[in-house]
Order: sequence, then structure tokens, then C-alpha cells
Amino acid sequence: MSGREATGWELAQALLFVPADRPDRFDKAVEASPHGAILDLEDAVPADRKAVARQAVVEWLTAGGRAMVRVNSPGTPWYEADVEAVAGCGCALMLPKAEEASVVADLARRGAGRPVIPLVETARGVEAADRLAAAPGAARLAFGNADLAAQLGVAHDDRLALGHARSRLVLASAAAGIAPPLDGITTALRDSAPAAEDAAHARRLGFGGKLCIHPAQVPAVLAGFAPSDEEVRWAHTVVEAGEGASAVDGAMVDRPLMERARRLLAQVHRGR
Repeated sequence: MSGREATGWELAQALLFVPADRPDRFDKAVEASPHGAILDLEDAVPADRKAVARQAVVEWLTAGGRAMVRVNSPGTPWYEADVEAVAGCGCALMLPKAEEASVVADLARRGAGRPVIPLVETARGVEAADRLAAAPGAARLAFGNADLAAQLGVAHDDRLALGHARSRLVLASAAAGIAPPLDGITTALRDSAPAAEDAAHARRLGFGGKLCIHPAQVPAVLAGFAPSDEEVRWAHTVVEAGEGASAVDGAMVDRPLMERARRLLAQVHRGR
């Protein structure tokens, strides 16, 4: 991550969306996810309630609440009003339909340097992933699987169809030196197993976290991103072997694997 200090948003593994026109749920959403909530002014709020939702967000943040805010996408009738209202609240901002690095940089500037999360959910956004990740103010990318799948005419949960797009975000993030991206949503609500499986798949691809749409998904996602007991054992063994090339469990271990072992142990430490 370019040697700079990571913020809480950059380390988050589970971020929970909550409709911005339901202020009665804001505190509950924050309590439900130890990594944070996203007050959603965009898809979760109908057009006739945008102004009410915006005011509710400002009042809650001004009163000391802490959450990320997803503003409406650029070019909509609500984008400018959203940015003007929340830019001074000291909150991280999620930019939907992110396609232009200049828009990310402008939002970061107007948000007084608070982290910006570009949400990549269009074909143009995927093609611009490297520029979005490198944009000034971009803390990490997020993947909008539902919108992209609709544009491509594929199922939102088709891992094969969306595999290329996911890998583009992971590679772009690594190349730009920012935190690993956040994976998109799992729509299954009653059964937590799909969220855990999706999280484990995303972790395998190199994602660092996942977006949630129901409190019950949060523990499942955190479990999906947690290193296995075998990985932790391996990491301890590698670190204890010391610097330089060595053999662990019959396999060579050198500097890149040592770095991976240290990252795994740091992840375990953060999760305690």
C-alpha cells in the first residue's frame, strides 16, 4: 500500500449497507458490523425520498455518527446535492458507477481528503480500473457485481462470467499500491452459507473484503475471509524459520512467502 498508513476503511472486511432514509437503522447497522456501515443514498432510496434521506444522513453524522456514505452517481439529479451536503461531515465516500479518475479525484478534494471508494459496476469502469485505483484520494476499489451483470446480460452470481472483471480490480489495486478491493453483494438473505462461500471465493482471488446487505451476512463474510487453522499454522512455522530461503513442510520458503505469512498473522491479530 505504497508505505502509507492504512485507515479503518482500507482494512475493513465486511461493510454493511443501510438505506439512508431509515435513520432508525443507522446505529443498529454500525453495531452489526465491527468494520463499519455504508449509509446508502443511491439504490436503497427511491427518488421521492432522496432529500429526506440526505437530511437524515447529515443530522446523524453531525451528531457524532461514523459511517461511509454512498452518494448518488455522477450525472444524476442528486449527485451535486449529496456531495455538497456530506462533504463537510468528515465521512468516507463511496462513488457509484465510477468510470473517470478525474471524478474520483474531485470528490476526494471536495471531501477534504477523506477516503473515496470508487464502486466499479460498469464495463467502462472495469476497463478504467487501473486509472480509478491510481486516482488521488482512492482508498480502495469496490465491485458492483449486480449492475455489471445486468449490463453484460449474465447472472450476478456467475463466478465464471464475472471472473475477469474481479481479477481486473485485484490487479489494478495491487499495481496502484492501494488496499485490496471489496467484493460485491450476495443477494441470499435467509441462508448465510452463500455469503460465506462468496467471501471465501473473493479472498482466494485477492479481495480484501466484501459488501453486505443484511446484518446476518456479516459474521459469515468475516468467517469467509479469516485464515484457516492450517494457514495460521503454516504462517507461524514460516516466520519461526527466520529470514532467507529455507524449507517448511518440504517446500521452499523465501522472501515472498515470508511476506505472505506475516500478512496472514497480521490479519489474525486484527481479527482478535
